Amino acid sequence: MRRRLRLGLTARLLAILVVLGLAVFPIYWMLVTATTPNAKLFSSKLSFFPDLGEFSVFGETFSDKGVMLWLWNSAIIALGTAALALVLAIPLGYALSRFRFRGKGLAGVALLMTQMLPEALLVVPLFGIFRNLNLLDSRLGLIMVNAAFVLPVVCLLIKNGIDGTPRELDEAARVDGCGPWRTLLRINLPLIAPTIAAAAVIAFFHGWNEFVFAVTFIFTDDKFPASVGIANFVGEQATSVHAMMSAALMYTIPAVVFYLIVQRYVVTGMTAGSVKG
Repeated sequence: MRRRLRLGLTARLLAILVVLGLAVFPIYWMLVTATTPNAKLFSSKLSFFPDLGEFSVFGETFSDKGVMLWLWNSAIIALGTAALALVLAIPLGYALSRFRFRGKGLAGVALLMTQMLPEALLVVPLFGIFRNLNLLDSRLGLIMVNAAFVLPVVCLLIKNGIDGTPRELDEAARVDGCGPWRTLLRINLPLIAPTIAAAAVIAFFHGWNEFVFAVTFIFTDDKFPASVGIANFVGEQATSVHAMMSAALMYTIPAVVFYLIVQRYVVTGMTAGSVKG
């Protein structure tokens, strides 16, 4: 019996190590590539370990004002996307969860159907709309379009979270004289804080990773997010692969660390409302 338990535990540990290795290996390989000079990257001898003497490339990349500005732009766009999506999704999710009105089911289906539209399909019409509204080459325009695309997911998460809270609390709040807004702000929002955190993280990463709209609507180098700026490392004649990888690693690590910090809130928020009783 003990032998079976030990074998089962060993198998689980090996499986965890394999999955962890598969998840970490791309980041590790980015580090190896970043610390390998271009002359050695395309040689027949493959290196699996970073060159400690080439770590100065990160200092050079960090001192590059363009790269740091791109990262700053990505942070602003991601935070703005999360904030705007939450401001719009919380009242909508509350209405879908607590109120009865004509077309409620159709509204929920419409939110799901928006996820079937690829971003590339709407680039041309949105370009014309943004040109008329003077939103081209603007971080505000990217925030608005990213928030619009992630809004259905955030809204449905908020709705599921509110569905999991007791309706009796809302009724008690009405008896005490609270209107819908005060009930939402004082009763529901504190109870669904993990769900809000999960929705904010999803919206943040959508704004952080978005590329199609950014590369189409932004023309000025100083306004590029990092996703577009790093892609510009690819040149017509030559590409500094190790410099591009060092910038990409600086772009990836903050997002990974941020997710590791908030992952428990994401898991809790995603499962909120799934069990009632």
